[in-house]
Amino acid sequence: MNKVEREVRRRLLMANRTYRTMGFLTRYMDRYYLDALIGIIPGWGDAIALLCVVPFVYFSLCVLRSIPLTLAVLNNALRDMLMGMIPFFVGDVIDFFHRANIQNMQMIQGFVDGDEVVIRQVNRRAWQSAIVLIVLILLIVLMIWALITFGSYLYSLAASLF
Repeated sequence: MNKVEREVRRRLLMANRTYRTMGFLTRYMDRYYLDALIGIIPGWGDAIALLCVVPFVYFSLCVLRSIPLTLAVLNNALRDMLMGMIPFFVGDVIDFFHRANIQNMQMIQGFVDGDEVVIRQVNRRAWQSAIVLIVLILLIVLMIWALITFGSYLYSLAASLF
């Protein structure tokens, strides 16, 4: 692909509705700290934040057609969700500093721009991302189980007091 064709492709990708949605989500979720604010809602805040990753996954998998990039996007999103699930507002403080949407947008922008360094870095870490993805899913399931067990314990403790 020559330089002119690459620039035309880049402009078409950046004009894509999903790409604009990703920019909107990045701005509000990470730059305006909405991710940390909705994380205050126990359980649901992190699930809502995870739903905001859907356009990133769609764009990387269906538009750019890059499985390594999709694995990296999911890796960032699930890591953000796991950290956000840490109780007692610790996860919310971490969400304030860990900006997964910005990281995802930077990787996708690197693919759109044809940045060889970003593409090589994401492709090189594809297997690592797949393994970390499986571990993160297991840790999230474990965290959900622990939070449910802890909540049940607190409920039974409160019920026994009254």
